Amino acid sequence: MDAAVIQALQFTSEQQAVLHGDGPRTKIQYRLAWARTYLKGMGLLTNSKRGVWSVTETGQTVTEDDIGPLHTKFVASLRKKSKKKSPRTDVAQDLEQVEAEAEADWKDELLETLLKMSPTAFERLAQRLLRESGFSSATVTGRSGDGGIDGQGVYQISLLSFPVFFQCKRYTGSVGAGAVRDFRGAMAGRGEKGLLITTGTFTSEAQAEANRDGAPPIDLIDGDKVCELLKEYSIGVTTTERVVEDVKIHTEYFASLEPK
Repeated sequence: MDAAVIQALQFTSEQQAVLHGDGPRTKIQYRLAWARTYLKGMGLLTNSKRGVWSVTETGQTVTEDDIGPLHTKFVASLRKKSKKKSPRTDVAQDLEQVEAEAEADWKDELLETLLKMSPTAFERLAQRLLRESGFSSATVTGRSGDGGIDGQGVYQISLLSFPVFFQCKRYTGSVGAGAVRDFRGAMAGRGEKGLLITTGTFTSEAQAEANRDGAPPIDLIDGDKVCELLKEYSIGVTTTERVVEDVKIHTEYFASLEPK
């Protein structure tokens, strides 16, 4: 979703690299998180589970003229909730709280933890992740001067297997097209399949370079995907499911008990 917005609005590499505060999230990611929060509060988007978003029926038919009133209604509801909780009336602070609850979640905490790891430890984590993801073997080279290749593995699909080289980058902000080209150059003559893993994001130029016609493709795994994979395979992350009840009051039933 973020990549589609970045492409549509034609953000430059420099704009994509700007961090929100000290990171790890970029400014664009932060603003898009705000946009999703607004759209959900306005009834135009819904997310059935974390990371899965859908356009509601209202969102599919809404017109530009409808946006203003829906936005005003959403902000008013936040202000009303704020007055019940505290004497504050600053709606900007209320929106910050909503955004924090909706988007500044476990992924930010996990990324901050990953950024504190040493390069060697992060490479070992990537090795473990690849093994859990279907690699029959994964080895960290542990050698300097290896052209930017941090390790290699063999990916197994049924009866087929093929070698894959990988590179790990503990970044805040965005990885540009130059890093993709450099990695592909390091692979030249050694293999045709590469995996670039980062704690940050990839610019639209990097994504285009990774799939450039006539060049060996490079698969990209950004920080958001790293978090999802660590959660999926329970590597340093545990998930506790909670049951949430939706309670609906049928007022007509109570009204039916009234004497006629």
